[in-house]
Amino acid sequence: MEALISAVLSDLVERAINFMIEKCCEQTTAEEDLQRLRQLLLRIHVVVEEAEGRHVTNQGMIRQVRTMREQMFRGYFLLDAFRCREKKSEGKEVSCFLFAQSKFNPAKRFRPLSSNTQTESMVIGGYSSKELKQVTLVLESMVSDMKEFAIFLMSYPRMCRQPYGAYLYLDKYMFGRQMEREQAISFLLQAEPNGKLGILPIVGPGLVGKSTFVEHVCEDERVRDYFSMILFYSKNDLMDETITTFRDNCVTRHQNIASDEERLLVVIELLGDVDEGVWKRVLHTSERCMTHGSKIIITSRSEKMASFGTTEAIQLNCLSREAYWYFFKMLVFGSTDPEEHPKLTSIAMELALEMRGSFTTAYHVAAILRENLSAQFWCMVLGHVREHKQKNILLLGEYPVEEDRPRYAWSMAKTRRCSEDIQFVLRRGDNLKGPAAHGEVPRISVVDLLSGSWSSMPRKFEVLCWRSLIPPYYSYVYACEFVRHENTTP
Repeated sequence: MEALISAVLSDLVERAINFMIEKCCEQTTAEEDLQRLRQLLLRIHVVVEEAEGRHVTNQGMIRQVRTMREQMFRGYFLLDAFRCREKKSEGKEVSCFLFAQSKFNPAKRFRPLSSNTQTESMVIGGYSSKELKQVTLVLESMVSDMKEFAIFLMSYPRMCRQPYGAYLYLDKYMFGRQMEREQAISFLLQAEPNGKLGILPIVGPGLVGKSTFVEHVCEDERVRDYFSMILFYSKNDLMDETITTFRDNCVTRHQNIASDEERLLVVIELLGDVDEGVWKRVLHTSERCMTHGSKIIITSRSEKMASFGTTEAIQLNCLSREAYWYFFKMLVFGSTDPEEHPKLTSIAMELALEMRGSFTTAYHVAAILRENLSAQFWCMVLGHVREHKQKNILLLGEYPVEEDRPRYAWSMAKTRRCSEDIQFVLRRGDNLKGPAAHGEVPRISVVDLLSGSWSSMPRKFEVLCWRSLIPPYYSYVYACEFVRHENTTP
């Protein structure tokens, strides 16, 4: 019996020792994988940047670069997530701030958010060494197969004005759509078989950047040299259009007098879908008046429009969580190395998860954060953003995911107007203004409203949400209204 007990104890001790050895090995492996991941990301980044600076026409290479870019964003996200783990204990101050400092004090008024917000805030520390190893292996596989790809890549000409320092002026730079742009340009410059009219659908949700994407395609010198005229359809509905009214409703954006052939490029931007009968009538009308080699680009929020194309539709989706973090990090830190500010990086990562992929919110919050590189101030901003989400759920019943829906906005102002029972609502209406209207846009911006740099306001007024510095140079204007709510606190 004693021999059996001794054998069992010996086996348990041996297993415990092996378990501790495995744990130590796992820690060492994780550190080695992080170092290897840094090296791989440097190599992948160089190749992706080089590819985005060249006129690549091969569709297979475009897809390969797109995959490399996605994995690069994933790698940077994971690298920063592991780095932020070191600040997890200090992150308790951030989570307590919402209830300690908020005037709105949601804890007194309704139950906290369900596990969504808590889950998102734990994403940073939720990655395992296994996931780190998987990402590292994927990148290693890409790097090992990169030699032939690099040789083919060098055969494509460089772009004349590629912004290699784009992180220094990201507000003047179309982020993350370079290879999709090359895909669109490649289609426009190719001749259609049997002389058919080529149609390229571009679909995606509202405010994802479809108009900006089309403008960048049409601004390309290759496109301007190839087409004698570029026309933009100025209405949002094709119903009741005839050959005469359709042409009258088109605005000339570019005319190439030196072109020998009268090839037309017509851009039709729609909000929703189009009845199939109406589209066939418009298409028949267009084929009669447009010469061989002409093309149509049609953009819409409806995925049904993808079936109207003569080629595969370009789908513009919201940025992935990993790509959005990379975008927001570039906005906030610019040329500053985030590794020099690990605590700020951790807070910024929490903010990126809260903002749900909104481009305009990223610009607003980044502008506020850049004014004060204090961890305490950034914690305060994070608290306001989280409170803003809870406020919308309390007063609207849900958090409005779509950016074109009315919502209650947050503010850091310490004034009576932002007291507990008075809040302001941003209502989006007909808010797009072209470059000619830049002198007519409101002086007050959303950043002024959020940061509390304004003094007194009327009950209803307009605010400048965002002024784009890249084509089509839209100004996004929101209607703002102060709304009083009854205090229901017992």
